[in-house]
Amino acid sequence: MKRLFAYFIVGAMILGVLTGWGLNHFLTADQASAAASNLNVVTDVFLRLIKMIIAPLVFTTLVAGIAHMEDAASVGRIGVKTMTWFIGASVVSLVLGLVMVQLLHPGSGMHLPEAVAATAPAASTDAFSLHGFIAHLVPTSIFDAMARNEILQIVVFSVFVGTAVAALDDKAPAVLHLVEQAASIMLKVTEFVMRLAPFAIFAALASTIATQGLEMLGTYAKFVFGFYGSMGVLWFLLFLAGAVVLGKRVVPLFRAIRTPTLLAFSTASSEAAYPRILEALPKVGVRRRIVSFVLPLGYSFNLDGSMLYCTFGTMFIMQAHGVHLSVSQQIFMLLLLMVTSKGIAGVPRASLVVIMATLTYFGLPEAWIAIVLGVDHLLDMGRSATNVVGNSVAAAVVAKWEGELEDMPVDGADGAEQPAVA
Repeated sequence: MKRLFAYFIVGAMILGVLTGWGLNHFLTADQASAAASNLNVVTDVFLRLIKMIIAPLVFTTLVAGIAHMEDAASVGRIGVKTMTWFIGASVVSLVLGLVMVQLLHPGSGMHLPEAVAATAPAASTDAFSLHGFIAHLVPTSIFDAMARNEILQIVVFSVFVGTAVAALDDKAPAVLHLVEQAASIMLKVTEFVMRLAPFAIFAALASTIATQGLEMLGTYAKFVFGFYGSMGVLWFLLFLAGAVVLGKRVVPLFRAIRTPTLLAFSTASSEAAYPRILEALPKVGVRRRIVSFVLPLGYSFNLDGSMLYCTFGTMFIMQAHGVHLSVSQQIFMLLLLMVTSKGIAGVPRASLVVIMATLTYFGLPEAWIAIVLGVDHLLDMGRSATNVVGNSVAAAVVAKWEGELEDMPVDGADGAEQPAVA
C-alpha cells in the first residue's frame, strides 16, 4: 500500500498538470479562474486538516520523546548537537544561494517595468528584528500558541514540560502514559488525513496551471531553472554530508523520504509532510525520541530551501534592477539573513517577507519583490521539498551522533525487507 500511495501521488501530480493545462487552454480566463477557485477548496481543506493536527502532534511527540531521555543533561547535549548542525546547514544554504546566483546571473538583462510597478503584498517585518525574534520565542499562553500554530512557541513549552517530566524520579508515569496515548491517537488521525493527499495534490497543481498556464515558466525560465539547479546542488551536498556521517545508511534514508518530499513539493507546504516524516524516519532506524525532538526544532530553525531562496531571490531582484553589492555588503547581507531567516517558521510566504526586509535594509523599494510574485508558488514547491530533505538528514545525523541509529530492517525499494547497513 505504501508503494501504491507513492504511485498515487506521482499520478496525481501528472493528472493535475494535464487537467490544469486543459482548463487553461480550452476555457476563457474567467472560466479557468472559477474552476481554479473550486479546485482550491480541496487543497484548502487538506491544508486546514494538516494545521489542525500539527500543534497536538508536535506537543505530544516532543514531550514524550524528551521525557524518555535520561536527564536534562541529555536534552541539552542533543540540543547543542542539533543546533550545531542547523547553523552549519544554514550557512551552507545561504552561501550556496549567493554563489549560484553570482555564477548564473539569472536577473541580468531582464526588463520588467510592469512587474516593478505592481503592488507588493502588505507585510510587516517587525518580527524579523533580533528583539522581535527573541521575544517571540516564549508563548504568553500555550493555548494561544496552539490556536495560532506557533510551532516555535509550542516547542519551547514542550521542552520545558518534557524536561520537567524527565527530571522527576518517577517520571510522572500517569502523565507520561497519557501523553504517549495522545501521541498514538494523533498519529492515527494523521494517517486518516494523509489518505486525502493525492486529491489535494491534484487540486493544487491543476489550480495553479489553470490560472497561470505553462507559459508562466517562459519569462522566468532562467530564474526558475537556476534556482532549481541550485537546490539540486544543495540536495547533493546534503546527501554527501549524510553519507559522511551515516555511510550507506543514507541511501535507505533518502528512499524513505520520497513520499513526504513529493507531498511537500506538490502542496508547497513542508507542514503537510511533517506527519509523514515522523512516520518514515523510525522505519530506517532513527529512534522516535530523536525524531520527535529534532523535527519540530528543524521546522523552526532549519529551513534550508527557504534560506537558499533568501539569498538567491534577493540577488536576483538586485541583478534585474542593475544593483551591485560590494563584497562587504554581501557578507553583511548573509549575516542579516542568518538572523532574520530564523524567524520565518509558520509565516506564510515568509521568504518574501525576509527578502522585503533585506531590500529595505539596503534602502531599496519593497515593491521590487513583485518581480518574483508570479512564479513564487512554483518556487515555494521546491523550497518546501528541500526543507523536508534537510530536516530528515538532520534527524538521522543527530541520531548517529547520539548512538540512537538502530540496526533494524528497512523496506527495500521493491517492498521487500532488506537489512539495514550499520
